[in-house]
Amino acid sequence: MSYSVTTLDGERKPRRLPARALDAVEIRVLGCLMEKQLSTPEYYPLTINALIAACNQKSNREPVMEVGESEVQRALDRLQDEKLVWKVLGGRATRWDHNLDATWHLDRPAKVVMTLLFLRGPQTGGELRGRSDRLHSFETIDDVEATLQRLGHGDDAIVREQPRRPGQKEARWAHLLGGAVAEEPAMDEAPASTGEPLSVRVQRLEAQVATLTSELHELKTKLGE
Repeated sequence: MSYSVTTLDGERKPRRLPARALDAVEIRVLGCLMEKQLSTPEYYPLTINALIAACNQKSNREPVMEVGESEVQRALDRLQDEKLVWKVLGGRATRWDHNLDATWHLDRPAKVVMTLLFLRGPQTGGELRGRSDRLHSFETIDDVEATLQRLGHGDDAIVREQPRRPGQKEARWAHLLGGAVAEEPAMDEAPASTGEPLSVRVQRLEAQVATLTSELHELKTKLGE
């Protein structure tokens, strides 16, 4: 399936990104708002108490956090200044809603991917698909990758592919809203050379093995073996 965001004259509509990097609590708040909107729409928008509980949830969170009301409220105030969340007045308590569908032009697949990246950090396409079932059903990993490619395209990209880590077949993807993402060494990155010829290293290893063999023989002799 193909998704695109265009204006009436056919031009691609850019995302309105925040002017600064978001901190960890702000990212957790946005992730929780999106998650609860997708998974339990009947209880959405969220009161601040429900949002605190979601932020401190032990499952489906990496890392697990322990934030209080003042931290969450300050994060909401800053996000409101960025026009990423807003208050929903009425009823007994003030509730909070995110504004990312409009500001970042997110359809449901894109929102699910961003939700998971916000809540659990960098992940492979396979991990994203495996963890998305309760939010959206991606038929194949290719569908996930296509969504990631859309989100990672252009000057207003909000995700980026990272090099494969040693032992992994898939590359991981990370969101860019928290600033620059530290890249880990690629899987095929060669270790730094010591500058010694291979023959010299082999001879040294052989000498070490011979020394260890001699010491083991002496030890067995002392023990009467």
